[in-house]
Amino acid sequence: MMDPEPRAVHALLDWPPVWFVARLLLVGAYAVGALAKLTDWPGAVAEQAHFGMSPPALWAGLTIAVEIVGPLLILTGRLVWLGAGMLGVFTLLAALKANAFWAMAGPARFAATNAFFEHLGLIGGFILAALVAEHARREGRL
Repeated sequence: MMDPEPRAVHALLDWPPVWFVARLLLVGAYAVGALAKLTDWPGAVAEQAHFGMSPPALWAGLTIAVEIVGPLLILTGRLVWLGAGMLGVFTLLAALKANAFWAMAGPARFAATNAFFEHLGLIGGFILAALVAEHARREGRL
């Protein structure tokens, strides 16, 4: 049976840096977000207050912790399922809180709907990262 994928595609997908770059692209926004919050603590607290989270300082700290630990686990290839789960749950809760399109109208509803479903796509990416890592672990590649 003929392999439907070109050899170049196989070579690219089997190249170890591709796996790291894919994970970095998936978690990069979270890591940058943590850095931004760490360098602007009052802004991080204000953001949580804006979304009605109380006490806002506690939620800012928890957000920073998740945005640091989750990416580190995924990028190091250790407990990828845990890092992906942390970021997936965080992303779902954030989408429900910040993009409640069902309670909006007009242009705000349109933007929130798009953002909500983009966040669901990220959650799918985290699930895929955990699946790929688990298969690689079972095959002794991770």
